[in-house]
Amino acid sequence: MDNAVSIERRLQAMKIFHDAGVRTTCFISPIFPQITDVKAIITRVQSQCNLIWLENLNLRGNYKSVIMDYVKRVYPAFYPLYYEIYNQNNKCYWEELNDEIKAFAKIKGLEYVVNNDRLIRPFAALPTIVNYFYHEQIKKKKIGIHENVCNNKVS
Repeated sequence: MDNAVSIERRLQAMKIFHDAGVRTTCFISPIFPQITDVKAIITRVQSQCNLIWLENLNLRGNYKSVIMDYVKRVYPAFYPLYYEIYNQNNKCYWEELNDEIKAFAKIKGLEYVVNNDRLIRPFAALPTIVNYFYHEQIKKKKIGIHENVCNNKVS
């Protein structure tokens, strides 16, 4: 799609910097529902970064139709999910992914936080995963908790 440096070269550069003692962040963005393998990326980078930021795919303006058309053409089985998320404003996929990655982080021994990237851990500590799925809600309204409308939970 673009002429950017390959992901593998970016990861190699991140490792070189991290090995040299420079704090690094892996920003997994945008996360395309059912397409981006977040767990595989976390597993791949956990030894070479201090933070792992997660951001969901946000569709606005003309970009929305471009992405929706792309998904319909290339990943037709996922199109109903994208329609539900982006046309019906259903946040359940992101709530479920939040819960899934939070559980995965616990298994891996990684700290998992939402919208908070204050780095207070020693350099050699395992990275902290920072979930930014809810940044749009926080921009609109500062909240200390958010309601999970999919399962009627508060986290």
